[in-house]
Amino acid sequence: MKYNNILVTGGAGFIGSNLAVYFKQKYPFLKIFVLDNLIRKGSEFNLPRLKESGIKFIRGDVRCPKDLNLRFDIDLILECSAEPSVLAGYQNPSYIIDTNLNGTVNCLELCRKRKAGMIFLSTSRVYPYEKINAVRRLETKNRFEWPGFSGINTDFPLTGPKTLYGATKLSSELILQEYIAAYGIKALVDRLGVVAGPWQFGKVDQGVFTYWMLAHYFKRPLKYIGFGGKGKQVRDLLHIDDLCRVIDLQANSLSELSGTTYNIGGTKEVSLSLLEATALCRKITGNKIKVGRILRERPGDVAIYLTDNKKVTRELNWKPQKQASMILNDIYNWIRTNEGRLKKL
Repeated sequence: MKYNNILVTGGAGFIGSNLAVYFKQKYPFLKIFVLDNLIRKGSEFNLPRLKESGIKFIRGDVRCPKDLNLRFDIDLILECSAEPSVLAGYQNPSYIIDTNLNGTVNCLELCRKRKAGMIFLSTSRVYPYEKINAVRRLETKNRFEWPGFSGINTDFPLTGPKTLYGATKLSSELILQEYIAAYGIKALVDRLGVVAGPWQFGKVDQGVFTYWMLAHYFKRPLKYIGFGGKGKQVRDLLHIDDLCRVIDLQANSLSELSGTTYNIGGTKEVSLSLLEATALCRKITGNKIKVGRILRERPGDVAIYLTDNKKVTRELNWKPQKQASMILNDIYNWIRTNEGRLKKL
């Protein structure tokens, strides 16, 4: 590891906190700082874990340039800050634009001034939902399938509506490429599908598999939303540990990889429909809960999203290691260990 000082923005969130702890444990000599505004409910629960790992927490907001006027050296920024909710974009567009676009520009300015590198965490939502839903699909007993189509790669068309969340992240990607060209900073983009695992505080519109397990554990009702209310919509899922591994590889080769965009996810091999997730959650928890149905989709919903990992596998010799059942079991064990605190949420 050639870096000495790493800043993780959104560092008290699910991905950011796990990355910070992972890098500190693997590279104890690193000075790791996390910056977070703690707006996301549950993020405060990560603060003791960060402190115990020897990670410095800074209360700050990427939307505020003065909060990024930091008095220490920075070699690399892991840009994890975002409002990841699709629904939030429809409810408050100025907020999501300010957070996901202006916040990223402020981080890029910090990179420019400090001559630091950046790994920017983007989203599969940059791909237009109408084009994704136009891919031919079949309905089987427990899920929708894409016959003869392995998943979305970085060549998939980007033109078309993609939700305000997706649009802000794609806009940030474009500006990042301009900073690479104009100022020579070293940076790359990771477009992520569903990431899951311990320390994720899942909600109905973000972190669906953790949300599903939490509902089963605490015996709260759920609903299948859209596509006939059958629960057959499919997502691949990636364990947070597998994401940490690939970002570690990227950080160690950032100069060579600069300017590259990767799609990173579980692929079809690590995917679940909601019906399948329900069956697994029932098996793991022993609880059977009521699952209602809403027939109509929400804005921007897609029936299937599967990642094509061929590019990142070819270039970095990386593949996901944890299967779907392992991911849900890890989430269950984390909930059981932290039941008292999680119940308060």
